[in-house]
Amino acid sequence: MRIAVTGSIATDHLMTFPGRFADQLVADQLHTVSLSFLVDNLDVRRGGVAANIAFGMGQLGTRPILVGAAGFDFDEYRAWLERHGVDTDSVRISDTLHTARFVCTTDSDHNQIGSFYTGAMSEARLIELKTVADRVGGLDLVSIGADDPEAMLRHTEECRSRGIRFAADFSQQIARMDGEEIRILLEGATYLFSNEYEKGLIETKTGWTDEEILARVGHRVTTLGARGVRIERAGEETVEVACPDEERKADPTGVGDAFRAGFLSGLAWGVSLERAAQVGCMLATLVIETVGTQEYQLRRGHFMERFTKAYGDDAATEVREHLG
Repeated sequence: MRIAVTGSIATDHLMTFPGRFADQLVADQLHTVSLSFLVDNLDVRRGGVAANIAFGMGQLGTRPILVGAAGFDFDEYRAWLERHGVDTDSVRISDTLHTARFVCTTDSDHNQIGSFYTGAMSEARLIELKTVADRVGGLDLVSIGADDPEAMLRHTEECRSRGIRFAADFSQQIARMDGEEIRILLEGATYLFSNEYEKGLIETKTGWTDEEILARVGHRVTTLGARGVRIERAGEETVEVACPDEERKADPTGVGDAFRAGFLSGLAWGVSLERAAQVGCMLATLVIETVGTQEYQLRRGHFMERFTKAYGDDAATEVREHLG
């Protein structure tokens, strides 16, 4: 199964604030916020939603096709991704712009404040999926993640016109999109990804109820934080999967991307939705235990030991035969 992962490719600058953001906010002065946080740590990491997802899929052995735009400074990042099983030949390289950059501060309650510089990502709108499909011999699924908004619209429309199944995954871009854009992006999606907050925002912005959205997509996949994930399909029983126990909680950045990487890998293997979600939750747990979105190590024996403990022998036997 050939899966293309579209979306941002970025460098993450991750900082930690030892206090609580909530303690610094004055309720009647929120319209004139002017704050500066003295942080304890700075980690510069590789990131971007598409690159994070593709990295996780590469770790699981499914050889994803990364589709996005990066800057002239991408060579080292490209080598890293290729070394971890990612096809980067469909990444567009800008001649003039830097790779996008995400700057994020996390407080002691794991709340986050972030900013994103688009840079070369703005050129993703120039990428045509047909060129990608022709190069690899066809595409079975395209994951359309947070990216240049025009690129997201173009990829979605091209998938519909060419009959390619796609997954809608707005994540960080949902805040800047209006209801009409969201309606266009989710209509006909095989999978619609969001977290609980984004789920409510999608319904508010589109004006559609949960039932109306379910009638327009194949599956609605909602991540529930520490409670796992819920997968819904109109007229069918809901699938709910819990998360494995965490060994520690280091940094939540990239946890949702890791879930998607595991879930999409499960789809590539042809396992059930429940198994795919379990793989996603296990990978997400590894990421929350690590600072940085691509700094975790997937050791097959360790992964399967924890997966078996969380989901049982039958689930482990089914997944083990696919795990690269």
